[in-house]
Amino acid sequence: MSLFLPKLSCKKDIDEVIKSVAEKVLVLRFGRDEDLNCLQLDEILSKTCHDLSNMASIYLVDVDKAPVYTRYFDISYIPSTVFFFNGQHMKVDYGSPDHTKFVGSFKTKQDFIDLIEVIYRGAMRGKLIVRSPIDPRNVPKYDLLYHGI
Repeated sequence: MSLFLPKLSCKKDIDEVIKSVAEKVLVLRFGRDEDLNCLQLDEILSKTCHDLSNMASIYLVDVDKAPVYTRYFDISYIPSTVFFFNGQHMKVDYGSPDHTKFVGSFKTKQDFIDLIEVIYRGAMRGKLIVRSPIDPRNVPKYDLLYHGI
């Protein structure tokens, strides 16, 4: 399914997209094309891409090709999804210790659409962190890993 979504292959490309996407939520999916969980998430992203085209731009990032951002966002589990608005990193309270990214795949298309709408509305009001509309039972649970400590 990832054939329909644009891919970013280096730090320069990611930096350019973060700077250039304006008045929309920028969705960066960090993962690998051959991973089954990433393919499941990519299917949801590609099916909602057209519906959310006025609110969001969605890109795929291979964790092996962008090690700088992989380390910066502490991508330990894939897929991980990071959100920006006008170059500003948007944080979401999922009821988990990490507000910087969504780890795992969304359970339904509607969960992803609802999240993008909440991030978009919050960002338009100047908020940098929003509360997730996703049912806590649909948010994957994981333990934070700190490398090199």
